[in-house]
Amino acid sequence: MRETAEDKVARLVAGIRAGRRAAVSQAITLVESSRREHRVEARALLTELAGLDTGDRAPAVRVGISGVPGVGKSTFIEALGSRLTAAGHRVGVLAVDPSSVRTGGSVLGDKTRMARLAADPQAFIRPSPSAGTLGGVARATVQAMAVLEAASYDVVLVETVGVGQSEVTVAGMVDTFLFLTLARTGDQLQGIKKGILEIADVVAVNKADGDREQEARGAARELAGALRLVRGKGEWAPPVVTCSGLTDVGVGDLWERVLAHRAHLGAEGLSAKRAEQQLDFTWALVRDELEQRLRHSPGVREIRDDVRARVLAGELPATVAADRILAAYDQDA
Repeated sequence: MRETAEDKVARLVAGIRAGRRAAVSQAITLVESSRREHRVEARALLTELAGLDTGDRAPAVRVGISGVPGVGKSTFIEALGSRLTAAGHRVGVLAVDPSSVRTGGSVLGDKTRMARLAADPQAFIRPSPSAGTLGGVARATVQAMAVLEAASYDVVLVETVGVGQSEVTVAGMVDTFLFLTLARTGDQLQGIKKGILEIADVVAVNKADGDREQEARGAARELAGALRLVRGKGEWAPPVVTCSGLTDVGVGDLWERVLAHRAHLGAEGLSAKRAEQQLDFTWALVRDELEQRLRHSPGVREIRDDVRARVLAGELPATVAADRILAAYDQDA
């Protein structure tokens, strides 16, 4: 007999509560899906998970990790995750790949890059596709975090490849945003956007090992000076540390800085921050849903090819084209 939607949700909730990896994986696949029937099931699942009694369990530690390509994020996350699981934590890793805005799927090979952590029974690694938009990043990743936390993963690490708006998106869904950088020759701040320094809560110069250690320490001092110029008085002063994911040097100290930021927020501050994030997420969901409805609108589908051809031919200004698309959508409503 075919499984009903209600039975499917009940089965997944039971599996998640029991911490079964297969159920966690299936639930994340469900909440990431853009199919309309899956979105209905996902809402029912998340409503059930939100109502679960967590007792006196503390909220999971949510950390966003970003940095330029080649900075060694995967090596660092594997070192940090292995350290945390050895200390008794259950660690979930969600790897957000903004390049999948083009492809619709996640192309990060994190399970192959973090082979040791992927084999750890106390860890769960999942590439998280953007579902075609940055709104999709928010929807898929925030809901995947909810699934992991319901399955008693008490640390959730969200990795982004570190390009453009995705960093801001990830920073808006975590408690602490960690920015990894490298020691470089020449101007240390070259290529590091001021906006990243404004949203970072902790900064680390990675690959501080061997001959590069002194250079990394110098880079850390320069970045600390830059952060003093960016942040106002009375704000959290992001610590700048050095570490090596490859040799596991400084990783434990860096985690202590993450916990210090969490302590700085306090229970009330953390609750207020998450409430604001939930409000932002609400509007992200509204925008994402409106875009989905626009894409599937019969009226829009009728005129889409004509509008596209006329815009490309220079016959129709973008403002007029947008008005026509919206008018076609309004006729469906």
